[in-house]
This record gives sequence, C-alpha cells and structure tokens, in this order.
Amino acid sequence: QVQLVESGGGLVQAGGSLRLSCAASGRTFSNNAMAWFRQAPGKDREFVATTGWGGGSTFYADSVKGRFTISRDNAKNTVYLRMNMLKPEDTAVYYCALSKRVVAGFGAYEYDYWGRGTQVTVSS
Repeated sequence: QVQLVESGGGLVQAGGSLRLSCAASGRTFSNNAMAWFRQAPGKDREFVATTGWGGGSTFYADSVKGRFTISRDNAKNTVYLRMNMLKPEDTAVYYCALSKRVVAGFGAYEYDYWGRGTQVTVSS
C-alpha cells in the first residue's frame, strides 16, 4: 500500500517562500513520475508541476513557472516543491501525487496515488 504524506504548508505573506515535502512509503518510487496539484476553495483541482522518474521531464503550470521548482530525492523517497514569490492566488490545499508511469503529464487521471494535502495560505 503506497502512502504519500505532505508537509511544509503554512501561512506566509505575499512575496515569501515555502518548501513543501512529500514522503512516499510502501514501495520504492524511483521509476515513477510524481506531481503536485492544488485546489483552492470553490475551484477544481489543478496541476502545478510534475517530474519524471529521474528528476528530468519536469513541467510546470504557466501560473507558477519561474516561481516554483519541483525536485526529488529518490534515496529518501521524497519529492519537494519550492515555492518562491508567493501570491495570494497561490492559496490552496496542495496535494502530492504518484503515477505508475515513468513520465506523466498534467491530468489528474494520470496519477494513481494521492496524499491528503497540506494547506498553503498566502496573505496580501
């Protein structure tokens, strides 16, 4: 049974930074794509960033490109999301996702396992 546990969320002022972590357990995941999604109140879940099995094949949503960086440490079974220059519109619950595929894209349907999320709130 795969488990994903996010951490690192919190309250930050606009322009600040946070680093989210997602620890995977239950199996090794070095051959799997991983991603971050987010869901703001009253909105659908949206793609944020994804990284392929080797840390390459990274893609970002246009709204976060240049501000967020996704990375992974396969030895620690952990994926990170470094968020800089945060804006109030980045406020959401952030979810970690794991795909059975080596490389995956923007669709939530491409990911097979999900964490419970961590809240990020950006104040203006």
